[in-house]
Amino acid sequence: MTFRRPPSRFSFLPKWLAFLDFMGIFERDPFGNSLFIKRILISVIGWFTYWRFTVVNKMQIEGIEHLENLPENGVLFLSNHQTYFADVISFYHIFSSVKWGFKSTIVPPLYLLAPRARSYYVAASETMKAGIVPKLFGLGGALTVERSWRAEGKNVKRERDASAGNKVAEALDHGWVVSFPQGTTSPYAPIRKGTAHLVLENQPIVIPVVINGFRRAFDKKGLRFKKRNTVLSVRFKAPIVFDESMSVEDIVEKIRREIEQEIPEKMVWMKKEGE
Repeated sequence: MTFRRPPSRFSFLPKWLAFLDFMGIFERDPFGNSLFIKRILISVIGWFTYWRFTVVNKMQIEGIEHLENLPENGVLFLSNHQTYFADVISFYHIFSSVKWGFKSTIVPPLYLLAPRARSYYVAASETMKAGIVPKLFGLGGALTVERSWRAEGKNVKRERDASAGNKVAEALDHGWVVSFPQGTTSPYAPIRKGTAHLVLENQPIVIPVVINGFRRAFDKKGLRFKKRNTVLSVRFKAPIVFDESMSVEDIVEKIRREIEQEIPEKMVWMKKEGE
């Protein structure tokens, strides 16, 4: 599946004056947020978190070749999930370093002088409301959705958030989107069918990502340290090729395999709980 629409551009200026904004100072995203301010915010967060990935712990990046020739928009990154915020922050560091032409490294942090702003990530609304720090991170490109299966740490059943698909579609039209299809930091959790519908409806380039080490290094939120000198592995894989005849269930299973979240045989009891 290939996303071929050119990226949409938005400005606070009238259309007849937009051409004057060659530095992008008045450019905004589809949700009305200033990209200039977003770059500053990402840069500040980046400088504050950089040492977490390079001094306290060590970032190991693989598969950068799969990112180098991607279009400016229409790319969906699907990853397993280990912490609320550290995972996403690491992606922002990597995306910005790729923008600057770095090869499998975020050293030195020169890319933070002009980070990539056309990046978004899907997050649960309740997570982004829990304190000042999450709200600050939310301004960096969070696409907040109401989870239909879990709320406040408990399993629930409620109607699917109809606005979620529209938000992701608009973000894909403008840039790159990171989504965690399991919707939880628990390992081997089932892949949500909503992800398959996003793929079918938007036909983006889908890059699977496998991360490891974040759960050992940070607490669940990804803000506090648990263990130092941990290798934080981020591995990007080749774009997933989906056959047009594949059903939602087929797509879900393919995504599960690609982000390496198949339940090991010794843990078959988890399969029954997830059914």
